[in-house]
Amino acid sequence: MGRLLAIDYGRKRCGIAVTDVLRIVATALDTVPSSELISYVKAYVAREPVDEIIVGLPRTLGGDPSESMRYITPAITRLRKELPEMEVKFFDERFTSTLAHRAMLDSGVKKSDRRDKGAIDRMAAVIILNGYLESREFRGN
Repeated sequence: MGRLLAIDYGRKRCGIAVTDVLRIVATALDTVPSSELISYVKAYVAREPVDEIIVGLPRTLGGDPSESMRYITPAITRLRKELPEMEVKFFDERFTSTLAHRAMLDSGVKKSDRRDKGAIDRMAAVIILNGYLESREFRGN
């Protein structure tokens, strides 16, 4: 069994999180510039067993895909072409950045560290991955 890898895709940078090989715990992995995402993921997948990539799907409050899909879709299409054997799924990411910021507040992270947008992106990727792990889609129910 391989890891699951989650991506919180942003215009400038992407937060990345992974599970352990038993898929029990999601952990923040890194923040990379969006322009380097594909090479980063390819290198990670080459050295670690990964079974699926979960990409945050931004939606509006009404449930429709948000405008940011216009730059996410081409990037994920390229990722799928570069890793054709890898399953890449979208998973609802509504409010993950807000939840990440709240989690940092609740855990007592210093204000200066909360300004680190990369930390928020990594935390958002963890929240996406935890949501996926808890979902009916993952559990097959």
